[in-house]
Amino acid sequence: MKIVAFAGSSSSTSINRELVKFVLKDFQNEEINLLDLNDFTMPVFSVDLEKKGFPDEAHRFLKMIEECDVIICSLAEHNRSYSSAFKNVFDWSSRINVKVFQNKPMFLMSTSPGGYGGGNVMNTAKTFFPQFAADIRETFSLPKFYENFDLESGIIHPEMLADLKTKINNFKNQMTSND
Repeated sequence: MKIVAFAGSSSSTSINRELVKFVLKDFQNEEINLLDLNDFTMPVFSVDLEKKGFPDEAHRFLKMIEECDVIICSLAEHNRSYSSAFKNVFDWSSRINVKVFQNKPMFLMSTSPGGYGGGNVMNTAKTFFPQFAADIRETFSLPKFYENFDLESGIIHPEMLADLKTKINNFKNQMTSND
């Protein structure tokens, strides 16, 4: 199984990237392509720029989605929505192919320092990603990242860890049954 994974953040200290890396440990035997949104820096999308053509980075992002079997991502929440870095990649990519996620099964996550765990961006994504051909199979939100996550050992809250492991196993079983 080929996995494309990313955090919806451009921060060098992204907590969402840490969550993605933690989850990927359960997929060690798979082919993993962990993307960094900083490798997809493009001008801020506008229709005027679109008339001049599409950035290579947008084509490259879509190609990576096309070549994978599943997507694992964790979205950062900035002011109750997507980070500008993710939104820009998404905007450019959707103008090339409205089916950005190309019907790939997705494990969608979010985390934040606050108690809502990125719930606003998660709810937005659960509503809108399917309109862009995301096949969301599992979701997970981790509240209070700094209280519930250790950079060495991962999620330290037993119930939250058990919930995540159940969702990872459900996701993996769905992928196996699709073969």
